[in-house]
Amino acid sequence: MNHPLLDVAKQALEAAKAELSRGSTAVLATKSSPTDVVTKTDRAVEAAIKAVISAERPHDTVLGEEYGGSEAAAGTTRWIVDPIDGTVNFTYGIPDYAISIAAEIGGVVEVGIVCDFPRNEEFIAVRGQGAELDGRRLAVTAVSTLDQALIGTGFGYDSERRRSQGRIVAELVPEFRDIRRVGAAAIDLCWVACGRLDGYYEAGLKIWDHAAAALIVSEAGGTVDTALDGFNRGDLVVAAGANLFDPLAKRVLAAHAQLG
Repeated sequence: MNHPLLDVAKQALEAAKAELSRGSTAVLATKSSPTDVVTKTDRAVEAAIKAVISAERPHDTVLGEEYGGSEAAAGTTRWIVDPIDGTVNFTYGIPDYAISIAAEIGGVVEVGIVCDFPRNEEFIAVRGQGAELDGRRLAVTAVSTLDQALIGTGFGYDSERRRSQGRIVAELVPEFRDIRRVGAAAIDLCWVACGRLDGYYEAGLKIWDHAAAALIVSEAGGTVDTALDGFNRGDLVVAAGANLFDPLAKRVLAAHAQLG
C-alpha cells in the first residue's frame, strides 16, 4: 500500500501512540453532557498528531474532535482526527478505544488509519488499494439475512437520545443474531471490515468518528452510508457487507421512523 499521505499518517500515529502510552485517564472537562468527558490525554494526543502534520505538510488543514478546525479549500488536503475514540472506555480502563486519522483531498477521504491501541491492531486503507489489518487484507462477511447477522451499535451522551436508541435496540435485537456495543465507533466499523461484525448502525456520530473507518470498510468490500437518505437528522451511519447493507439500512430506517 502506498500514498504520499500514508507515510505522514503513520508518523502522526506513532507520535499519538507515544503520547497515549504515558497519558493519564483523569477527566479534565466535559463537553456535550456531564457524561461526555475529555481527558488531558485526548488533547495531548491530538496536539501530537497536529504537530507532525504541521511539520510535514504545513499547508494542510486539520479538523480534530478536541481542538476543532476549519473547512478545507477546494482541492486541498484536510486531516480528520479523533485522538481517542472511546474516551469513556479509556477512563474506566476498558480496553476498547482507538486513535483515528484520516486524510481527505477535495472532500474525499483517501487514506485512513485506525489504531485499536489496547490490542495493538492497526487498520489501514488507501482508496483503491484495499484495506489491511497489520498487513493482512481485509474482507467483510457474506452474510445476507438479518437473523444471521451480528450487529454493532452505540449510544449517544444525551439522555433523550439514549432513551430513543434504547427503544430502537429493543425493537431490533430479536430480529438479529445478536447485538454488540463496544463504545467506540471506529472500532465497530473496523470490525465490520474484518468480519468480526456483519453490520453496524448508529445515529449521532461526528465526522471524526467515522472518517478513517468508513474508508476501511469500503476498501474491505463493504458498503457504508454516513448520511443515510430518509433520516431527518442526516447523521445515521450504516455499514455492512454488500449482501446485508440494504436489508439492514431499510430496517434501521423503519425503526427510527417508528420509535426515534
